[in-house]
Amino acid sequence: MPKKSERTRQRIVEAANRLFYHKGYNQTSFSDVVEAAGVPRGNIYYYFKTKDEILESAIRYRLDRIAQMLDAWNGSYRTPIERLHRFIDILSNSSDAIMRYGCPMGTLNTELGKDQDALQEQAENLFKIFEDWLSDQFAELGYAGRARELALRLMAFGQGINVMAHVHSDPAFLRREKEHLARWLDQLADGNDDCA
Repeated sequence: MPKKSERTRQRIVEAANRLFYHKGYNQTSFSDVVEAAGVPRGNIYYYFKTKDEILESAIRYRLDRIAQMLDAWNGSYRTPIERLHRFIDILSNSSDAIMRYGCPMGTLNTELGKDQDALQEQAENLFKIFEDWLSDQFAELGYAGRARELALRLMAFGQGINVMAHVHSDPAFLRREKEHLARWLDQLADGNDDCA
């Protein structure tokens, strides 16, 4: 069982992670994190000297969770097409959050990319972990020469769907576009590599 100090640090990181998604990194204050984590303000400085340090820990936390999720998918789904379909299920499984806040990875990268390049380089890893995993799936599906291209295309489609579903607050649009992606993946699995 983690020590109390580790549990407190984790509570701060999880609270900050939620706030950075819901409010945005720049709109979240140290005080917001302190309040959401339920720790005395002075205690937070024992763990983190700056908000940037909290964000770096939140990004590592997200990366760890994503890695665990992808490992679980590798163990639970036998074929690459099943794993690819599981990936696009994120769209419908997260529809309420997407309608309200957008994509957690996309919104963070967009916000930081405006004028916080060093932080955005770290946040970019949230996409890279999926890009690598998706490339592996497409390579296993028989598209080794185009695996990275297809991974980026799928991620670009997903991000576009997220943005438009968020802008229009339209879960029906999100469902329709997810079904379109599913058909495209099935066509790829059948050897038809035409563009979606």
